[in-house]
Amino acid sequence: MTIPHWPNLTTMFFEQAETLGDKPFLWDKKDGAYSPITWKEAADRVSGIAKGLLEIGITATDRVILVSENRADWLISDVAIMSIGAITVPAYTTNTTENHAHIIADSGAKAAIISNQKLLTPFIPAAVDTGEIEFIVSMEAPNDQSGNLEITLLSLDELIERGAPRDENISTIAEQWKRDDLSCIIYTSGTGGLPKGVMLHHGAILHNCAGSYAALVDLGLGDERFLSFLPLSHSYEHSAGQFFPISIGAQIYYAEGIDKLATNMAESQPTIMTAVPRLYETMYEKINRGVKKQGGMKERLFNAAYRLGAKRFTAPGSLSLPERLSDKLLDKLVRDKVRARFGGHLKALVSGGAPLNPDIGLFFTALGLTLLQGYGQTESAPVISVNKPSRIKMHTVGEIFPDTEVRIAHDGEILCRGELVMLGYWQNEEATRDVISSDGWLHTGDIGEFDEDGHLMITDRKKDIIVNSGGDNIAPQRIEGILCLQPEIAQAMVYGDKRSHLVALIVPDDTWMREMGFTGNSPEATQGIKKGIEQAIKRINGEVSNIEKVRHHILADEPFTINNGEMTPTMKVRRVILKARYGEALEALYS
Repeated sequence: MTIPHWPNLTTMFFEQAETLGDKPFLWDKKDGAYSPITWKEAADRVSGIAKGLLEIGITATDRVILVSENRADWLISDVAIMSIGAITVPAYTTNTTENHAHIIADSGAKAAIISNQKLLTPFIPAAVDTGEIEFIVSMEAPNDQSGNLEITLLSLDELIERGAPRDENISTIAEQWKRDDLSCIIYTSGTGGLPKGVMLHHGAILHNCAGSYAALVDLGLGDERFLSFLPLSHSYEHSAGQFFPISIGAQIYYAEGIDKLATNMAESQPTIMTAVPRLYETMYEKINRGVKKQGGMKERLFNAAYRLGAKRFTAPGSLSLPERLSDKLLDKLVRDKVRARFGGHLKALVSGGAPLNPDIGLFFTALGLTLLQGYGQTESAPVISVNKPSRIKMHTVGEIFPDTEVRIAHDGEILCRGELVMLGYWQNEEATRDVISSDGWLHTGDIGEFDEDGHLMITDRKKDIIVNSGGDNIAPQRIEGILCLQPEIAQAMVYGDKRSHLVALIVPDDTWMREMGFTGNSPEATQGIKKGIEQAIKRINGEVSNIEKVRHHILADEPFTINNGEMTPTMKVRRVILKARYGEALEALYS
């Protein structure tokens, strides 16, 4: 099996649908059970929606906003929009009315497809205020608001009915789009400032599909199953969790949400999963807590499985004969149970979107799961590099994709060039010039270097590096990652630019507080939390260099979340927001 050189994303879809026909493709949860849509059924629905869009006046280069939780109609609507040459503008389901207003006004979108009434509620006022949107299509039947709107509101079925009399062949129309034609505008969630619209062409995402195939082919790709739960409005899931599965003819199951992920994994039995480091950190904490709670022989067996697995990975061939025999037995007694928590059929877990702590990667690898860390950003559609299953180096983000150039600038910044690079930021030439040089190099804003085997290593974000008063460069994400591995700490942000030492903003871990009985606002609970956090920080200070030690800390008023704006939808800390909120208190720690 190889990846053909398709002319565009929609022709790729239609050709795969023609080949795979009645085989199951998309799986939504209905009435408590997963129900499939075949490739042919999906292609028919794509054509129906595309004709409906043509009927209401959507033409090539028009922008159509798409707001929905992950579901089959997300993919189907996305492909339908692109198939007629229109441009998809994905938006997060967590967007406020203000967020939507910015994207509507900036993109100049003519229409929107929204999944349900809950998501229509914040979107409609933004659409009315900006005056750009002419049509809103709801995947589920909307409430009758037509009398209150100057915008035509349709259900998805009504849109399909409108287009049914048209006789265009949508797959033929789709063939005319070229690889360098704009396919979507993905607004970066951003750790600060207004989101910018990243213009991704068909070729950029197809380049990612080919690169992902080259990286994962050693797994023996066949009838693969993906479980989609990261937001499809983010380029990581859009490429790796949607178009890459299409490119290899895989099935896609849609998760019901992070709270039901464990159940959905057992039901769908995925073979490949993409996720951000925070998910793996959460699973790491849950597994460790469960093992410690069981105690006794089960804990000893688990620890032995981890120890031998880690030794086998870090020092191949070093296990003695008795250790090899024990390791094989522990594979059945311990590792099979860990693999079962992920559905029992996983070939690989892929981590991206933020740096993965190597200890987390080693933990899952030692327990029988293949965890591959990759690297990229929305502006590169998004993947630039990934570890291959046969050559995993846990402290790196792997090898560069084929047909991709990467070099390190004099100041350590990673530069990238190739078809995967975006066309630029939508209607923002100044911002585009800031990140793409005249000779085509994308300035990633990340600092890194290559190891002796050509694997890329990321040290930190260029703009996030803390330079202390002594002139030392400190990578905050590394310290934060170590802090968050402590059972007492759920989230952390370190602070100390132009200062003599680091301080931190800490969110205590809920589970730890409950287990310790630190509930309510009693003086005893407050003192217990304070002492526990101090002990955790003291432990990590014994593991890091002198300039990386956290000298003082404050506790956050509440967890960092997407809803309060303190995290991006891919679980990255928004430092600008946190500094604005807690800056005075953090500065006071230096008094």
